[in-house]
Amino acid sequence: MKKRTLFLFIIVLAVGMVLTACGESGKGSGGSSSDGGSKKEAKTNLTLGTGSVGGVYYPLGGEMATLWKNNIDVDGFDVSSVEAGGSVDNIAKIQAGDYQLGIAQNTTLISAVNQTGDFEGKEMDDVVVLASLYPEAVQVATTESTGTESIADLKGKKIAVGPPGGATREAAELVLKAYGIEDGDYEAYEEGFGDAKGKLQNGTIDASIEVVGVPSSSTDELQASTKEVKLLNIEGDALQEVVDNSEYEAYTVEPGTYEWLDEPVQTVTAMALLVGSKSQISEDLAYDITKTLVEKSGDMSIAQAKLITKDNILTGVGDLPIHPGAQKYFDEAGIE
Repeated sequence: MKKRTLFLFIIVLAVGMVLTACGESGKGSGGSSSDGGSKKEAKTNLTLGTGSVGGVYYPLGGEMATLWKNNIDVDGFDVSSVEAGGSVDNIAKIQAGDYQLGIAQNTTLISAVNQTGDFEGKEMDDVVVLASLYPEAVQVATTESTGTESIADLKGKKIAVGPPGGATREAAELVLKAYGIEDGDYEAYEEGFGDAKGKLQNGTIDASIEVVGVPSSSTDELQASTKEVKLLNIEGDALQEVVDNSEYEAYTVEPGTYEWLDEPVQTVTAMALLVGSKSQISEDLAYDITKTLVEKSGDMSIAQAKLITKDNILTGVGDLPIHPGAQKYFDEAGIE
């Protein structure tokens, strides 16, 4: 009888230990927890999501990472700049905890905060602004040999509309729709800026739509190799439709922006932002990142760096959420 009692006690004890372990595992793995995983903790080894090779995000991200590593003295601090899908991809991966920093358009972050567009029904409450960077223009590029005179002529053509996960794809569809060109009315190429340039150069595609800081080095390189780049205007009722149905604003690429550009090109623009994780970047580190970026931007060689100034650092931010550490710097520097 004693042996039977002892045996039952051992079984009960073992079952209890298994149930306790399962309960602790459930808390840690977060399979059904409300925050979708274990609580995110602040990090010093950061990943910065950029864009495709050939655009501005990629080289700018590399230069910002180097700038921070050269100027921020914090134990364990490091920044890895990685090629990524662009605005949508970077915001989603910051929310998921895969990246801690990213570059994204203000228009895309507005969609994320409002849970619209690509973010419909998705909570993006961990993604906040650290700084505004530079204006990005929607560039509709083609070549003289295609015979394309206006965006309306692109119906039935082969068009690079940007990679999935980037703001360029959304902008391309918005612009084409304003000219009555819907999905199925053209052959879409989901290319990064570098690949799009190559395909436009060799005649594989007829046009490339990009949202990029101007002047764009890839556009200059295309002109250098073909001598026949043409930027198409977004104008008239189509321009008004784009502005009315998005956060983009009218913008003119002035003659001389590119050495070969002789006439103004009407288009629309958004602002590129440095965004980051509110939970994975501490207030002190966010302060250092923003302060260094603003006050040491002159150490970077990329053309867009000259636009990262105290006067412009909140352009396009509006009511978007700001990291407390970045806000601390803005308050200290008298930036409103």
